[in-house]
Amino acid sequence: MALRFTLRQLEYFVTVGEQGSIARASTHLNVSSPSISAAISQLEDEFGLPLFVRKHAHGLSLTQAGRQFMVQARKVLVEGDSLNRLAGAISGNVQGPLSVGCLLTFAQVLLPAIRREFQHRYADVQVSQTECDQEILIEKLRCAEIDVALTYDLEVPSDLEFIAARSLPLYVVVAADHPLAKHTSLTVETLVDYPMVLLDLPMSRTYFMQAFDRAGMTPNIAERTRDMAVMRSLVANGFGFSVANIRPHSDLSPDGRALCFIPFEGAPRPLCLGFLIPVGARSVLSVDAFIDHASRTISKWNYPGLPLADDS
Repeated sequence: MALRFTLRQLEYFVTVGEQGSIARASTHLNVSSPSISAAISQLEDEFGLPLFVRKHAHGLSLTQAGRQFMVQARKVLVEGDSLNRLAGAISGNVQGPLSVGCLLTFAQVLLPAIRREFQHRYADVQVSQTECDQEILIEKLRCAEIDVALTYDLEVPSDLEFIAARSLPLYVVVAADHPLAKHTSLTVETLVDYPMVLLDLPMSRTYFMQAFDRAGMTPNIAERTRDMAVMRSLVANGFGFSVANIRPHSDLSPDGRALCFIPFEGAPRPLCLGFLIPVGARSVLSVDAFIDHASRTISKWNYPGLPLADDS
């Protein structure tokens, strides 16, 4: 007897298994809960297997059969994506799903604008995005959960390929009324006596601390945050200075207070903004098209970072 199921049903099933509830899967997929529930029931009926144990107060948990089914369902979804991409490669059309990861520190500044123009140009590509730190981006690339990551060249592993787009120097960020706000540049020796707000993300924190470590000095870390917007608001409200490579389009904090971005003398090497992909992934038309489009877009911007030399 031929089985009747769709890749969409498998996608809903996998997402419910990962999220642990239909409600959370609904939010994640932006699909109604009844639609997801119906898809799960149809899969269970079609295969004659109970895939989940329903717990009224604790959502859903996979049965033993469901866990085995989940492993195979993920493989089927990967193969489905591969077929879609093969069809695009044969036809020469840029199409199919594209999962883009982006480093937390600049996702809000870069990715939505890049996506808008890309999706307008390539209407047959279904783009999804995720924002996380560098360690998780690397893990997701290795597990094929994302196709390409927009990130820095921070500790790039040998099994992945980095494609450079733009060099970004390090800034010191201070409130407009900070005692150091009028300086044209700042050094470790000048900063070390003032409290610091650290953007505390894996790999990033090590990079930010390099200038202090080289000088044999320890900064006075008064606040830590994983969120760029929170860091800017803490700085603007007088909790300390910070350092960052991304300069937003506006020199205002999220709560409307003025910030100053001052070049950091003796800072570590500029970070390179670019794309992290599995080796050979540019052979996928949608990945190559995204990298090409995003590279051209970033090269024309006067931000993030210092203006380009030929900008006026």
